Amino acid sequence: MKQTSLPKLTETACRQRQLRLQSFLQEQNLDAVLFTNRHYVYWLTAYWHDQILTPTAALFLADGTSILVSHYAEPEAPAADEVLCYEPQKLCTLVENLDEALCQTLIPRISPLKRLGVDGAARPWIAKQVEWVDVTTGFQYLRRQKDADEVEAIRYTIQSADAVYTKAREILCPGISEIELYAKLQATAIEASGDLLSGWGNDFQSGTPGGLARQRTAHAGELVPFDIGVGVRGYRSDLCRTFSVDGKPSELQLEAHARVVEMLEQVEVAIRPGESCRALFEKIESQLDGWKGYEFKHHLGHGIGLDPHEAPRINPCYDDTFQTGDVVAVEPGLYGGELNAGIRLEQNYLVTDSGVERLSSFPLDL
Repeated sequence: MKQTSLPKLTETACRQRQLRLQSFLQEQNLDAVLFTNRHYVYWLTAYWHDQILTPTAALFLADGTSILVSHYAEPEAPAADEVLCYEPQKLCTLVENLDEALCQTLIPRISPLKRLGVDGAARPWIAKQVEWVDVTTGFQYLRRQKDADEVEAIRYTIQSADAVYTKAREILCPGISEIELYAKLQATAIEASGDLLSGWGNDFQSGTPGGLARQRTAHAGELVPFDIGVGVRGYRSDLCRTFSVDGKPSELQLEAHARVVEMLEQVEVAIRPGESCRALFEKIESQLDGWKGYEFKHHLGHGIGLDPHEAPRINPCYDDTFQTGDVVAVEPGLYGGELNAGIRLEQNYLVTDSGVERLSSFPLDL
């Protein structure tokens, strides 16, 4: 069912996430954790900081108190227990060091602490006597299982991506420039989401396996492996569709495409809670890499949510297992030879107790 309004995180779900975070702090012997990534602030407090020129932060104490820092005096933050406000400007001119302005507000709360977790953007000058602990990895695993409000947020970004792919099919043709494609697709994503994008990317090149848009036109016979990540209020989809520039794929391209589709079908059957991500990668790689001389030389997929790549990683460099509540992007591909230059197809799935629910539905055809 199509969502007609921008979804928001709920106070109830945020409070549940705060309880999980409180247990994490106890396990790590931390007095508090400081988030300065606005996506993580949203996850914790349901406050979305839409002004990208100014920073925001959330300090979560081991006793369960959530403190939001923003330049808005009365932000919409249903799951924040307290709001601290800082002044980011003087007569509409932004101050020179916005991070310092925000941090000065936090000093009285941070100075008494002994061990403080941070989300990777450590600011030890706030309180030098405090031990700063990077919790990036542990926090990612803590939030890998998505709550219902998070799944709805991701569904909305997938819906926005569908609009982007509909537009891509409409305008892709020989002679169109990659920059023009990029601009029109981004405009479509903004219009479809009804909000400023919090994430956007990744691949818009014609005749290559991927990359940012160039000052180059698309040519007949080439394929474009569009890899579109639409971010709305921190959450994002990650979907790939490969289109023929002139709408006339060759027999070799169609054959390779069918092989990649087959791999996605196998993935949908194979993913179960407790199954090894590494084993799934190895199973699919063995059927793709080297098939008729083509290559498959990247991960099979990864979790999605507030970051472009999250746990679990479907990658032989990691040893993750699937869990109920994971939302994953799976992207098998074939590249090289006469494919001009390759085919990648990506679906998004929610891992359930019995297998997977496919969240994405845009057609896979070339």
